[in-house]
Amino acid sequence: MRKLSLEPINLFKYSIPLVALALLLFFSLGQVMAETVNGKIAFTRNDGDNEIFVMSADGSGQTQLTDDALYDNEDPDWSPDGTMIVFNSDRGFTSTEEIYSINADGSGETRLTNNMSNDYEPAWSPDGTKIAFTTNRDGNYNIYVMNTDGSSQTQLTSDAANDQEAAWSSDGTKIAFSTVRDGNWEIYVMNADGSGQTNLTNNANADIQPTWSPDGTKIAFSTVRDGNYEIYSMNANGSGQTRLTNNASHDYGPDWSPDGTKIVFYSIRDGNYEIYAMNTDGSGQTNLTNDSDSQDILPAWQTIITSDGDPDGDPTILPVTGPSPYLVELVTIIFAVMSASLLLRRRNVK
Repeated sequence: MRKLSLEPINLFKYSIPLVALALLLFFSLGQVMAETVNGKIAFTRNDGDNEIFVMSADGSGQTQLTDDALYDNEDPDWSPDGTMIVFNSDRGFTSTEEIYSINADGSGETRLTNNMSNDYEPAWSPDGTKIAFTTNRDGNYNIYVMNTDGSSQTQLTSDAANDQEAAWSSDGTKIAFSTVRDGNWEIYVMNADGSGQTNLTNNANADIQPTWSPDGTKIAFSTVRDGNYEIYSMNANGSGQTRLTNNASHDYGPDWSPDGTKIVFYSIRDGNYEIYAMNTDGSGQTNLTNDSDSQDILPAWQTIITSDGDPDGDPTILPVTGPSPYLVELVTIIFAVMSASLLLRRRNVK
């Protein structure tokens, strides 16, 4: 008669396709389950003094986060996980600008820099471990970087001219910045350690305020090459410089939406500074703040990675650089089941 028996097999020859399949599931399904959505927009509002506000992406729900009538709070930037904001303020006894952080609801204020010089324009690295900033502690303005708790402050640029407005590439390997080292303001790019500083714009007029697209292929910036400040974009290597805004008033301070479909900026086209949003080709320019009694400037868009794609429904915030934690469990189970099934096979024995 025929009898069934079980025999262990050599799993080694199956290990490579198994691992490849697991990794494919891990990352492809992770992109489906964890969705990047546009969170809130932080900005600076001046209605007597500068304070940090946030609003929804459509301009609704404008909420004040800082409240210090004696001092100015400016230049907000979000942590990559969307839970914290860094900004600069001249509060304290030195009357110099220092870098502070707060939670997304305005709580937990923490001072990160502490010296007699100005530290401002903080920019959070995409991996959440570093903050680049501008400081004049060396006499002129240079770009520095520090850990997110304020430790290990390290100089990246050391030119005799002013360097400022650091902006990280989406993969964290590059930093764009503005500099006047060529006699006029230009957009430069350098490696994250300060090496390889290269002029991207090469224009006779002022080019300032660079910001990277989420996919790292484009840089938007402000330029006065047309007689007034307008928003332009270019490829990451400086080619393809293209005008996005076109009106008689100044447009400044672009920032990309996390999903890469929009750019926010501030404009004085309505007689006072307002925050606007537009499509990345310059179409659909829309006033978001609509507050004629204040000046609204320096917008920064929050990134949220969610499992449900609903930023207004109290989403689960997941790490920006990885897939859903639920997917980790799913792939682990699949891997275990497949491994167990390959450990045993049926063989017919007469």
